[in-house]
Amino acid sequence: MQIDFNNTKIAFERYSNRRLQKMRWLFRGMSQDWLVGLGSRFGLKALNWGLPVEGLIHSTIFDLFCGGRNLPETLKAVRELKVYGVETVLDYGAEAKDTEADFDKTLDEFLKTLAFAEEQESLEIISAKVTGLAQHALLEKITAADILSEAELAAWDRAKERLRVLCQTALEKKMALFIDAEESWIQGAIDQLTDEMMAEFNTERVVVYNTFQLYRHDRLQFLKDSYEKALEGGYLLGAKMVRGAYMEKERERAQKMGYPSPIQPNKEATDRDYNLAVLFCVEHYERIASCVATHNQFSTAYQVELMEQEELPKRHPHLSFCQLYGMSDQLTFNLAKAGYRVSKYMPFGPIKDVIPYLIRRAQENSSVNGEMSRELQLIEQELKRRKTEGY
Repeated sequence: MQIDFNNTKIAFERYSNRRLQKMRWLFRGMSQDWLVGLGSRFGLKALNWGLPVEGLIHSTIFDLFCGGRNLPETLKAVRELKVYGVETVLDYGAEAKDTEADFDKTLDEFLKTLAFAEEQESLEIISAKVTGLAQHALLEKITAADILSEAELAAWDRAKERLRVLCQTALEKKMALFIDAEESWIQGAIDQLTDEMMAEFNTERVVVYNTFQLYRHDRLQFLKDSYEKALEGGYLLGAKMVRGAYMEKERERAQKMGYPSPIQPNKEATDRDYNLAVLFCVEHYERIASCVATHNQFSTAYQVELMEQEELPKRHPHLSFCQLYGMSDQLTFNLAKAGYRVSKYMPFGPIKDVIPYLIRRAQENSSVNGEMSRELQLIEQELKRRKTEGY
């Protein structure tokens, strides 16, 4: 069955006209590159300076892309998604923390999220960033294979133990954990840590997922190497596949420091490797639990096509889809309507903590050439349809 991903009636069924009009206004704002640049530079500074901007952020971009400031506030959105057959991946928006106290607090929030998720039928996975549990500088040293001091070794052991406690809790609660990918200069340490957790916890089912950023030219091979490593180690591989979120930062750092950029030479190369990764995971679905976490319509439709060719169940436990909350509803809700396992990745937390995430989403939806974003096009299409049909 071919899914019509341009069916805006299904995509936006849960939104009132007023809500859609507000979304149109927000996406129009984000299409202005100068406005996004200004907000990105001064949003966090304004909060740090104590300026009264939190209410404005909460009622606009936060309301669009986040589930709430705390777990109870996410319940309305989680339950609303469930009505339409959409699951939720909760993500406590903590990243780039600095102190041991911060890391312990973040672990506690992750554990609270697991306990909360256990009580909700449509919550089976939560997401976590290792930079919420370990110091960025330490991860960078490990990725660079630098020699660690005794204090750094002890800090690394504490970071491992925090993640182990999180994974053990997920196992006991029959939940799963997406470990987010981050910048390439710390990703080696994250991969090392995640592989260790997969070997320990993915022996009977997939509890831990690593994230593969296919905008990096080495990640398709790394996915295949990870599969071979899992086979040899006797555990299942968890693979969440994304394109990536740090492209400009990666290229700028590589140029500044004089090393080859880890980013693909162009979008075509990224798309090619992403789709090859989808194919690889479907071909090895018995030993890989994969999630196609993308806003790309072709890649989404490609996994649907492959599943149909292999005559695999639409709700196979090893094959799923995911999009960010507030984006690509045409993919999410049309997949759900057709019976596939699909979820929304929903960040939550204090506004100050999720500002870096919100800035990335705003930049993703900005336009340097004045073109209307895909999100805005579809919203305009649905509002026009509703007007034509008289409601």
